[in-house]
Amino acid sequence: MTDRYAYLGPEATFTEAAALRFPALAGATLEPSPTVHAAINAVRTGEVSGAVVPVENSVEGSVNATLDELIRGEPLAITAEVLLPVTFTLLARPGTDLAGIRRIVTHPVAEAQCRAWVTAKLPDAVISLGPSTAAAAASVANRTPGPDGTVADAAIAAPLAGERYGLDALAVDIGEDSDAVTRFVLVTPPGRPGRPTGSDKTTLVAFIRDDHPGALLEILEQFSARGVNLTRIESRPTGNGMGRYCFAIDVEGHVADARVGEAMMGLRRVCATVRFLGSYPRADGVRPPVLPGTSNSDFTDAAEWLAQLRG
Repeated sequence: MTDRYAYLGPEATFTEAAALRFPALAGATLEPSPTVHAAINAVRTGEVSGAVVPVENSVEGSVNATLDELIRGEPLAITAEVLLPVTFTLLARPGTDLAGIRRIVTHPVAEAQCRAWVTAKLPDAVISLGPSTAAAAASVANRTPGPDGTVADAAIAAPLAGERYGLDALAVDIGEDSDAVTRFVLVTPPGRPGRPTGSDKTTLVAFIRDDHPGALLEILEQFSARGVNLTRIESRPTGNGMGRYCFAIDVEGHVADARVGEAMMGLRRVCATVRFLGSYPRADGVRPPVLPGTSNSDFTDAAEWLAQLRG
């Protein structure tokens, strides 16, 4: 039986393009979900084996809908990540000339990213907005009239949409930030983490015991004292009342690494609770340096030394 995986739809969006890049999903059935909540809830109910959702963008920051789903509800695990360049393409029906483009349809986020290019290259073009870049491409391919009754000449969408709907690319990489990247994660039911690779990332959520001066510093000290580098930290509301926040944290390293494990034990002591969201290989393949005194052997040696003193 083929495994089924959900992803934030609709089809031919950047999320589907990201899902196609996960090695673990090769040969699996991919099913679009209308929202992040629907995709992740399908994992919790057992309808699918996992879900691919966006978690962070280099231009717009974190995807709060994804973070909030992982912070609340039944625990899940992140088992892999993919970094996908966000490149927007101007797509049109075969035979369409760039000079003939008068009406463009796209998603509001894509419109904001590509406004400068359209103004410079197609100053007379009118841009209308739709629910997604994929829907925009489909409407152009199918000659579907927009709310004003007209059919768009072109769509701004992901390159995958052009392949899916048989459209030609009249211009590629037309976004203002050519280095824009979105990080996507594969979310599955909790299980034993994979073996450490030396290039790993661990995601945690720390819930402070009470609001007091130095509460965040207590969390940060657990990592700093053990040589664990944070790649992301941000506060999110817990949903349990005004002013109650938790901290979503990404760190370099694997839960099997002594320094990361020791830091997690420190968090456990100073926080009300700690949610472990998984250790998984980094998409960028970076192998962070291990500071002197923080290697596995250093922690083992220190533990043996203390045992001798106690014994």
